[in-house]
Amino acid sequence: MANWLSRIMPTWSRRAAEGEYRPGPYQLSEGWLSAKAGSFWNFWQMGYNVQPYGESSAMVEACVAAYAQTIAMCPGDHWRTTADGGRVRVANSPLARVIRKPNDYQSISDFLLNLTRALYEKGEGFALAIRNDRNEIAELHLMRLGLPYIGVDGSIYYDLWGNEIAENRFDLSMPIPARDVLHVRLQTPKHPLKGVSPILATVLERTMAGAALNQQVAFYLNQARPSFMLETEQQLTKEQTDQLRERWNEQTRGENAGGTPILAWGLKAKPVTISAADTQLANMLKINNESIALAFRMPLAVLGIGATPFASTEALMSSWKASGLGFALNHIEEAFGLLFRLDGQPEEYLELDTEALMRSAFKDRMDGLSKAVIGGIFAPDEARNREGLSKVPGGHGAEPRVQQQVVPLSYGSKMQPPAVAAPQEPNEDDDAGSEDDYAGQIDELVARNIQSLH
Repeated sequence: MANWLSRIMPTWSRRAAEGEYRPGPYQLSEGWLSAKAGSFWNFWQMGYNVQPYGESSAMVEACVAAYAQTIAMCPGDHWRTTADGGRVRVANSPLARVIRKPNDYQSISDFLLNLTRALYEKGEGFALAIRNDRNEIAELHLMRLGLPYIGVDGSIYYDLWGNEIAENRFDLSMPIPARDVLHVRLQTPKHPLKGVSPILATVLERTMAGAALNQQVAFYLNQARPSFMLETEQQLTKEQTDQLRERWNEQTRGENAGGTPILAWGLKAKPVTISAADTQLANMLKINNESIALAFRMPLAVLGIGATPFASTEALMSSWKASGLGFALNHIEEAFGLLFRLDGQPEEYLELDTEALMRSAFKDRMDGLSKAVIGGIFAPDEARNREGLSKVPGGHGAEPRVQQQVVPLSYGSKMQPPAVAAPQEPNEDDDAGSEDDYAGQIDELVARNIQSLH
């Protein structure tokens, strides 16, 4: 068994030797380490630190949470294109069952929330697929960490860990074939199976913001500069200065903080104000936040900050769906399609429905549905169904409708359908019934011509 594994997967059976160089950046349990820092074995002594995945920045957390929580709101459906150009929802497929309930301890919202967070924090997310007796995928278990391996024949295997429930239920000691692993990854600049997060592009902004905020914390904790200065025109000796400082601290620090010191020798207390350079801190942090949002392709209006250049919630969400959110949804959908062996767009695919994002925009929803019904795109029953309402009684809302003046171009300027061709002469073999039909056609043609003249 060991020899077979060594032939198929030499990279799995042979781990890198200790001290062997690996190109960075390096993904550690606590964050990222840059390639330059990783080239030194004592990087911490040289001033390099591990960069967290995003916990150190409120803006990064806001962007990651916005993607994760928004995608978790979108229910998924398995769709298949029909012969007439429409599509039908598939309700009895393995994908349809898993996308409703991935396992027995997580909802699909929990699953998508944590999968998307891992995708944007670490650049990739993993899930273990468990098959039933019919070799169909019946469960998906989210894994926090994964490591891909490539065999000599190009086969791909994974080593997964980071889910205590799955590790106790299943034997994960052996490499797992790629057909049983959901691997969603972002851009892969170093390796085709190793995704990286956009957080790496925000290291400079987060470092600058962290340094500025640390300085302000030190200022407010009275560690960087004093809060007050005492000034006088008299000449004070060192002993008098030390005595005065001690008396001042007794009344303003510790248990006596907030006391009222009594000044002598003509002393005046002058507060230390923030300099003109420090007033630029807010603007600098604002620029940093905009840079982080730009790296995540996140409109600031979605986070509730900045100006709102959109006239409606629908326009705002449409702008986001056309950029960052649309890519994230499609990327996750295609990863599921690859795992479940779907034919892909437009024949067979998974779709995460974004209509759930418009739940609070009642006016926008009603305007859109009204225009769709008036324009003949939706039947009244279809529009009502989207709002969770029952069909119109009597079957009167099953057919799409348009206004009466909407006619085909073939009707011409007189707004009448084109004239029908003249009927053929009846044969001698035709019976009396056919002669009656012929006479009826002549009468109908004459009546239409008279109507057109009027």
